[in-house]
Amino acid sequence: MKHAFVPVRISTIPAGKFRRYHGESLLDKLKDVRTIAYNLRDLALIIGGFTKSVWMLVTDRPDVVFAKGGYVCLPLGLAATLLRIPIVIHDSDARPGLTNKVLARYATKIGTGTPTENYDYDQKKTSYVGVPIQEVFRPFSSEEKIAARHELGVIDTQAPLVVVTGGGLGSKSINDAMIRSGHMLIEAGVHVYHVTGKKHFDQVAAKVPDHPHYIAVPFIYKDMHTVLGAADVVVSRASATFIQELAGLAMPSIIIPAAQLGDQIKNATIYQEAKAALVLSDARIADDTTLGTAILSLVNSPEARAAMSRHLHAYAKPHAAQDMAHMIMSTNLSISETRRGV
Repeated sequence: MKHAFVPVRISTIPAGKFRRYHGESLLDKLKDVRTIAYNLRDLALIIGGFTKSVWMLVTDRPDVVFAKGGYVCLPLGLAATLLRIPIVIHDSDARPGLTNKVLARYATKIGTGTPTENYDYDQKKTSYVGVPIQEVFRPFSSEEKIAARHELGVIDTQAPLVVVTGGGLGSKSINDAMIRSGHMLIEAGVHVYHVTGKKHFDQVAAKVPDHPHYIAVPFIYKDMHTVLGAADVVVSRASATFIQELAGLAMPSIIIPAAQLGDQIKNATIYQEAKAALVLSDARIADDTTLGTAILSLVNSPEARAAMSRHLHAYAKPHAAQDMAHMIMSTNLSISETRRGV
């Protein structure tokens, strides 16, 4: 792998995921021939991945297997369990996926992205480490914020700035809400930097205010910390990594979890209960100018923003990567000592 600090060899294995649609009756599931076919196909992929993983682990003889979650980790984790190789897992989201639920039973240690009370894992082997992010995600000074705004092309660097993003692919619901709220925000003196997502850009750019205080861009390829750090308020989805970046920046935020993603809804609930973010739903922002009104309520209340900033920054874990590495290394050291009879 290029740009890695240590040599990294990449290997691939077959893997598949188990499709589950909550809310369907047993009869509906039995009638869903297409999903059954996909699951049977992916079961074969999992078996193939497990077989290849066993061969890889026997050949390479690792001391520890680290699994970050996701269905690709399941065959390798099960193979490690069979061969009695210690497993360390990390769960960014507050709602564990199926793979981590399975592997947690066999894991030696578990790192979590939010406080451990949000998980059903064995607390004796679970530690709250946060989500690894780049160290550039830290609170900006006033001078750094102004410099970042210059870099973004914001005309009035003293005016309130709201950064809006719907994630890497963009969000139609957030984009539509900004189309309805854009003129209200501009009239209130707010500058907007709106990351629409590449596939939505043309449609959104044609409908948002044609005004120098409203900047719409399709995608951010680099230096996202500069874009976010320039803001007074950020509007975003609720992915675990993105929220951790906002926490590092101590950024007052309006979080709108994707309605179809249970992990984002659980993430958002934790920060809402801690008064660390204002949480809205896709359904709520579909109403007129709800999102614009919420943005103005934060822009016009420095006290609310300051309190939210403190509460969110309390979740910042700037040493998450190092702490996770120490967890892996300590597992390796413990196993080595056991083997030597120490």
